[in-house]
Amino acid sequence: MGKRIRIGTRESQLAVWQATKVQELLAQFHYESELVYIKSEGDIDLKTPLYEMGVQGIFTKSLDIALLNNTIDIAVHSMKDVPTQLAKGIVPAAVLERASYKDLLVYKGVNGQWAMVNGDPEVFEALFTIPDSRFTIATSSIRRKAQWLNRFPNHQLENLRGNVNTRLRKLEENNWNAAIFAAAGLERINLRPQNSIELEWMLPAPAQGAIMVVCRDADDLCLSACNNFNDSNTAICTQIERDFLRTLLGGCSTPISALAKIEHDTVIFKGNILSINGKEKVEVEKTVPVNAAEGLGKQAAEFILANGGQKIADDIRNGQ
Repeated sequence: MGKRIRIGTRESQLAVWQATKVQELLAQFHYESELVYIKSEGDIDLKTPLYEMGVQGIFTKSLDIALLNNTIDIAVHSMKDVPTQLAKGIVPAAVLERASYKDLLVYKGVNGQWAMVNGDPEVFEALFTIPDSRFTIATSSIRRKAQWLNRFPNHQLENLRGNVNTRLRKLEENNWNAAIFAAAGLERINLRPQNSIELEWMLPAPAQGAIMVVCRDADDLCLSACNNFNDSNTAICTQIERDFLRTLLGGCSTPISALAKIEHDTVIFKGNILSINGKEKVEVEKTVPVNAAEGLGKQAAEFILANGGQKIADDIRNGQ
């Protein structure tokens, strides 16, 4: 079809898998493409916790620059990494069908007791709720830390940065009991360990498990090409979640979670905000018909703010 579409991607195994997936989808509609590798600031600094970097779009900024400089034609992102306000001149081109939105705990053996878990959530929960237990859990996500401490306040949380391969290796090398990952990230590149369990009670980051493709706003060819594989249900749900996040003015330093699902032409939405230490939580749940879902994320966020969420958000901002 003429122009060869240049697909911008980070260099991690997961990012390349996602970009290759988009390349395969483009090929199905007879568009030629090639991958262009771009380093991001988030890939270079693997020590500073994300919430201390103070920059939204830490994994997307380099790709945005490449797009605006016409070095690439489209960029492929884990959607949860994309700021709710895109850079001027950049627009969404497609949202792929969502994979698992769940968080996953990868656990290690401690005196043989972890063998008891064997994928059983009830046995798992019983282990972690032993009175005065002080297990050590690793994650770089302030959202995951807050939700974990809300449920297990006696546990120790450690920072864990890097791509999924690096984080799995660090879990093995350190004296930690477990680490939390996005299930979709591990499953897409066939790295989900057997010694893992889905955290059914943990609400995900807005848009977790979804892949977003962006392009320049005037690039009609790329917009048309990518529209062929845009998944409307995923686009609706992730927009609601991102509207919720934007209304709460949340970033990497604010523990905000959201999940919208469509079942039988109905949108079921759950969201929350927590204090950094997990002691305070305000949550919301709303159910509306799909055809009345516009503005749902904003409405849910306003409910949160009016019912204690504003104080949590203010306390977090004032403590920084």
